[in-house]
Amino acid sequence: MSYSGAEIWLVIIGLGIGTFLLRFSFLGMIGNRPLPEWVLRYLRYTPVAVLPGLVAPLVIWPAATGGVFDMPRFLAALATVGFGIVTRNNLAGIVGGLAVLYLALFSLG
Repeated sequence: MSYSGAEIWLVIIGLGIGTFLLRFSFLGMIGNRPLPEWVLRYLRYTPVAVLPGLVAPLVIWPAATGGVFDMPRFLAALATVGFGIVTRNNLAGIVGGLAVLYLALFSLG
């Protein structure tokens, strides 16, 4: 299905206005007032909720393999989570996952 240039620009402008209004609702309308404690408590979980959603597709359907499940990348993701939980250090988790990825790629092919 082909879209005309006007339809594409209409969608882009509509999404831009929607994004602006969504952000303005937080920053413009309540940006100069302190947020209630219950809102701050829930906002602390935002990174924890967003990161798995960004990383999971890259682990399950990696672009490097054309979307086919790849055991070395899965093992590296598990190792990253494991190192991060055990050491409570982000850098240790990243380096540990990287080491496992390269070892798994070397040993499993």
